Amino acid sequence: MRMGRHLAGWPWRCAVVRGPSMSPTLSDGDVLLVRLRARPRPGAVILVQWPQRPGQWSVKRAIGRHGDGWWVLGDNPAASTDSRQLGTATPVAVVLARLTPHPRIQGVQRGDKHPYSPG
Repeated sequence: MRMGRHLAGWPWRCAVVRGPSMSPTLSDGDVLLVRLRARPRPGAVILVQWPQRPGQWSVKRAIGRHGDGWWVLGDNPAASTDSRQLGTATPVAVVLARLTPHPRIQGVQRGDKHPYSPG
């Protein structure tokens, strides 16, 4: 992603969802506002990378810290390649909002759990 010099130091970026792994929360083509270097919390939707897939970023739900990385899952387990197959991921950014097609601020209520989280 290339940005103009005047935006280079800003931590916010846009990302586009590709694929059905986060359905029904997010759909293919949704545009997200993300914050780079933000600290994820369990339940947050985040942008991650895996060592096995350099250069590829994925949108997943943070389940919890696991060793040096994060255990993450897609909201649609039948259509998601995630920590179940690839192990822990490295967080790149936290999703702040969906900008299109219908704007929505991302948020997790205290105590909410991912339906596929262990325990």
